[in-house]
Amino acid sequence: MSDAPEQVSFEMDIQPLFSQRDHEAMQIMFDLWDHESVQEYADAIFDQLTAGRMPCYGSWPEEQVVLFRRWMEGGMLP
Repeated sequence: MSDAPEQVSFEMDIQPLFSQRDHEAMQIMFDLWDHESVQEYADAIFDQLTAGRMPCYGSWPEEQVVLFRRWMEGGMLP
């Protein structure tokens, strides 16, 4: 059994965190349901998540912000 943390993928772990409402609200800037788009804007998205300004209707629980950070640090797998 490995002590390595489980890999975080966009499709399985990150994209489901964004609701239809999030997707529609941000569509003018980037596509929260598209791996390449979120990868391109990951730093800015993370900054907004940690500041509690995204999503616009209320901040994510800390464990979701941590999961997003793990995805970024793990190479932003598709």
